[in-house]
Amino acid sequence: MTTNGLTSPPYYQMMRKILAFSITLLIAGTAGYCQSDLFDNAKLPPRNGWIFSVNGNYDMPAGNMAKRFGNNFRIGGEIFYKTKSNWIFGPKFDFITGGKIKEDSLLINVKDANNTIINIDGERIGYGTFERGYMAGVQAGKIFNIGKKSSDNGIAVLTSVGFMQHKINIFDRTSTIVQLKKENKKGYDRLTNGLYIEEYICYNYFANNGLINFHIGLDFTLGITKGRRDYLYDVMRTDDKQRFDILFGIRGGWYLPIFKRKSEEFFFE
Repeated sequence: MTTNGLTSPPYYQMMRKILAFSITLLIAGTAGYCQSDLFDNAKLPPRNGWIFSVNGNYDMPAGNMAKRFGNNFRIGGEIFYKTKSNWIFGPKFDFITGGKIKEDSLLINVKDANNTIINIDGERIGYGTFERGYMAGVQAGKIFNIGKKSSDNGIAVLTSVGFMQHKINIFDRTSTIVQLKKENKKGYDRLTNGLYIEEYICYNYFANNGLINFHIGLDFTLGITKGRRDYLYDVMRTDDKQRFDILFGIRGGWYLPIFKRKSEEFFFE
C-alpha cells in the first residue's frame, strides 16, 4: 500500500500479516473444534478463572469517522475473570491503525502544484499519512450456554466502556519538512479523543481437551469525542466540535484460559 507516493512503513505491513494469520487460525479452529469434541462424552460443568485473549478487528467507519478515515484494523488484548455462572469482566486495549485518509484539505497550505512539499533543501519530498489511535476500557457481559459438551460454550454479549483516541500520523521520512517539525505537526494531525461504548456479540468456544479456545463475532462502537487542537493551520480554525465516531466490525480472538480445578489448583487449558 502507498500513501501520497510513500510506501507504508514495515510495521503497518506487519500488522496486516498478523491479522491475516489470526483469521487463518480462527478459521482452522472453527473447522476443527467438532473433532476435538468427538472424544469428550461428558458435559463439563461451568468453570471459573482467568482468561487471556489476543484479538483482531476489521472495522468499517460511519458517522464522523467515515468522513476522515477509511476501513481500519484493530489489534489488542483482554484479560477476563469468568465466574461459574458464566459472567465475565475485565480490562481491554486495542491499537487502531489504517492507511486511508479522507481529509482533502490536509496540508493544502504547504503543498505545491504537484501535490508535494518542498523541504529545507529545496527538494520535493513525499510524505505519508496514516490513521493511528487506541481504545482502552473495561468490559463485562455473560456467556449464554448452548454447548452440548461444555457449560462454558455459547453466545456471549459484552459491553465495553472507556477512552478512545485517534489522529492522523504524518510521516516525514527524511525529517526535513519544516512545517512538520515538532509543535507544527500538531496543527495538522486532527487529534481527537473522548469516551466510547462498545457492544460485542460473539460465539465463545472452550474445548474440553484444552486445545482450541476462541471467540468470533460482530462488534459495534460509538465514540462521543471532540477535536483537541486549538488551531488547524490548513483550514485556519479551531477543532473542538462534538463528534460521533462509529465503527462496525468483525472481531475474533484466541483464548488462553486458566481455570480452577475443584481442588482449587490452577491449570492452563
